[in-house]
Amino acid sequence: MTYWLLLKTALQSIRLNWLRTLLTLLGIVIGVGSVIASTAIGQGQQKEMLARISAMGSNLLIVNSTARRFGGVNLGGGSRSSLTIADVGYLRKTLASATALTPVVNANGQLIFGSTNYFSSVQGVSTDFLSVRDRQVDSGVFFTDAEVQGRATVAVVGKTVVTELFQGQDPVGQKIRIGRIPFTIVGTLKSSGSNFGGDQDDVVLVPYTTVQLRLSGSTNVNNIWIQAVDEASMSTLQDEIIESLRASHRLAGAANNDFLISNQADMISLVSASREQFTLLLGAIAGISLFVGGIGIMNMMLVAVTERTKEIGLRIAVGARGGDIMLQFLTESVLICLMGGLLGLGLGVGLSWFVEKFFSMTTTLSTDIMAISVGFAAFVGIAFGLYPAYRASKLDPIEALRYG
Repeated sequence: MTYWLLLKTALQSIRLNWLRTLLTLLGIVIGVGSVIASTAIGQGQQKEMLARISAMGSNLLIVNSTARRFGGVNLGGGSRSSLTIADVGYLRKTLASATALTPVVNANGQLIFGSTNYFSSVQGVSTDFLSVRDRQVDSGVFFTDAEVQGRATVAVVGKTVVTELFQGQDPVGQKIRIGRIPFTIVGTLKSSGSNFGGDQDDVVLVPYTTVQLRLSGSTNVNNIWIQAVDEASMSTLQDEIIESLRASHRLAGAANNDFLISNQADMISLVSASREQFTLLLGAIAGISLFVGGIGIMNMMLVAVTERTKEIGLRIAVGARGGDIMLQFLTESVLICLMGGLLGLGLGVGLSWFVEKFFSMTTTLSTDIMAISVGFAAFVGIAFGLYPAYRASKLDPIEALRYG
């Protein structure tokens, strides 16, 4: 029996029982579709998350005080930050693997320009901020070291602040008030978008010395952002930071660190590991769906063998071999599963498009995953169609002709 004749016979059988076939292959369609759509969503979210981590800066380490609260839980050390400007100066002198660092002093403030009010995040930073955070000035200039040392009341604003507060006007040279303190806008930042649910453009940058003197009234800093020479030196730099801060804070012996270090490379590794676990979970769920679909295929093929017993006997009587009968039913099973795989492929692509279009979530379709999913669907057809095909090939032709 030629391959073309096998295919033609299988298609004819499917056409005669199209409704039963369609209902049977739904498990395959849902399994393949869920694998493709879920993987596309997972890869898209991973890509977006990695882009957000990279947007924080390159080769970045963040030093936090354990005095901070995270998710409502006190991480220790009281309510006051353990990081000070003295620590910043000590780190500048002792870190050999760092190219730049900036302290960060946070303060929220009501921004006032004319009759317009806008509440935004105010960050006190040093001139190294642009390098550490990989940001660029869009118009005007960034404040200078002299202005940091002189506690100048100058500010650089993000695009969201420009839109909300100045409503299309050029803000450079304009004066605003942060609370009751007047500041002069010397520059604006290029847009950086959102990062971990926060708008990176909704920010006002001022010298950290000014924030400490006029807005926060504290000599402590919230974070210290440090840039490594390259990715390979990040681990070395982290060790240097620990050694320097323990010396600066006079932590001897087994005393616990009163600071935390977030490593950008570790963040990326964590996101990648989480995505791999998510993919394995999705694969297991889809595997169960395909297994159930395979059982449905086997059940349908067993019913088909019973219904076509007389046909099988007649084919054997006119010269068909057992191998031909087996190949015929196996072809039919694989073809059904392959159709289910292709329909599932369309479903997965459609769901990915729907999620990206209407839920504003980034999705990334993988041609490898699509090919593997459809191929696995065909494998299900072989695995679950083998027994019904074997059973059909072993029918006794005399008994088969008597059937029905």
